[in-house]
Amino acid sequence: MMEKMKVSNNQNQPNYVSKIFNVQLHFINFLTYALVLTFGLTLGIILSFYLKECTFSLQFTQLSLSSIPKTPSLPPPIAVKQERIGLKDFLKVPPVMHDMDEEELLWRASVTSRISEYPFDRVPKVAFMFLTRGAVFLAPLWEQFFKGHEGFYSIYVHSNPSYNGSHPESPVFHGRRIPSKEVEWGDVNMIEAERRLLSNALLDISNQRFVLLSESCIPLFNFSTIYSYLINSTENYVMAFDDPSPVGRGRYSVQMLPEVSLRQWRKGYQWFEMDRELALGVVSDRIYFPVFQEYCKGSCYADEHYLPTFASIMFWERNSNRSLTWVDWSRGGPHPAHFLRSDLNVEFLERLRSKKCAYNNGNSTNACFLFARKFLPSTLSRLLKIAPEVMQFEHYDKPKKHKLLLKPII
Repeated sequence: MMEKMKVSNNQNQPNYVSKIFNVQLHFINFLTYALVLTFGLTLGIILSFYLKECTFSLQFTQLSLSSIPKTPSLPPPIAVKQERIGLKDFLKVPPVMHDMDEEELLWRASVTSRISEYPFDRVPKVAFMFLTRGAVFLAPLWEQFFKGHEGFYSIYVHSNPSYNGSHPESPVFHGRRIPSKEVEWGDVNMIEAERRLLSNALLDISNQRFVLLSESCIPLFNFSTIYSYLINSTENYVMAFDDPSPVGRGRYSVQMLPEVSLRQWRKGYQWFEMDRELALGVVSDRIYFPVFQEYCKGSCYADEHYLPTFASIMFWERNSNRSLTWVDWSRGGPHPAHFLRSDLNVEFLERLRSKKCAYNNGNSTNACFLFARKFLPSTLSRLLKIAPEVMQFEHYDKPKKHKLLLKPII
C-alpha cells in the first residue's frame, strides 16, 4: 500500500512542475503582449499628434500661400547670338577725350605690329595736330581746306587747360581737343605736349603722316596737293642743323653725356612733319628724352633741340633736315615775324608757294613749304577772300579713292 502511494506521488510530481512552468510561460506571454500593446498604444498616440500637427502646418502653409498674389511665370530665356569681335573692332579708335594717364597713353601709343602689310583695306590719313593756347582762330580757313576730304585726315588739338572754349568752335574742330596740360614757351613741357599729340594720333592705325601746327598756321596749297605730297614722301621733315654759335652749341651741357655728345647736338624749328615710324620712336623714347627733361631747362629751349637731336641720332638716314612750315626769321629776335591783315595779298602768298630751297647737299625741291606762320586773327577775313583764288579751295576735285589708296610708307 505504501509502495502504491509512493508510486502515485512520484507520478504526480512531474505534473505539478509542468503546471508551474506553464503558469510562468503564460505570465511571460501575457507580460509580453501587455508590453507590445502598451508600446503600440504609445506609438499610436504619438503618431496621431504628429499627423495632426503636420495637417495643421500644411493647412496654414496653404492658407499663407493662397494669400500671396501669384506672379506670372517667367518666359524661357531667349538665346542671344554672341557677337564676334574682329580685328577692326579690336583696332577701334578710342574717343579723343579718354581717361588714360600719361604713362598709359604713351604705352598704348607705342604698341605696334611688326608686320608692315595690313590684312584689311585701309585709307592712309594725315594727322593734323594743333598746339595752341586757346581756340584755333583761323578755323574757318581750315574748314574750307578740309571740306570734301572726310576720311583722309584726322585733327587733334592740344590747348591750355585753362581755355574754357568760350570762342565759338568750328564744326571741323568740334570735339577734337585731347586731354592737355599747361605748356610754357621754350620749356620742356612743350615737348611733352608734342608727345601727347603724337600719342593720341598714333591710336588711329590709319594715321600715316603727322604734322605739327599752331593756331597761327595756314596751308599754302589745297588739301589734295598737300595730302599727295605727304603720303608719297619717303622722308621726314624735322629741321636739324649744327649751329656753332652761343644759341646753338652754347646751349649744350656736358651733363648730357654719354647719351648726347656735343657732336650730336642739333638745332631746328619745332614745327615738324614725320611718318609713323619716327612718331613711334618719339613717344617710346626712354633714353634721350629723360636727358632733356633733366638737363635742358631754362635758356636751353628744349623745343628747339630735342627733336632735331633725336632725329639726327636715330633717324638721320630718312630725315630731310628741313621743315615744311615757313617762318620769317629775317627781322631777328627770339620770335619770328608775325603778319597783319595789311601784309596779305595775292602776290605775298604766291611768293611763299613758289619758294625753292636746297637741303641735304644741295638737293632742291620745287615746293619747299606746305604751310606758313605766324598769321594773326586779323588776317582771317582777307585770307578767306583771297584763298579760293590762290590756293584753289573752290576749284579742286574731290579725291578719288583709287588714286588715294596708297601703300603705307614705313
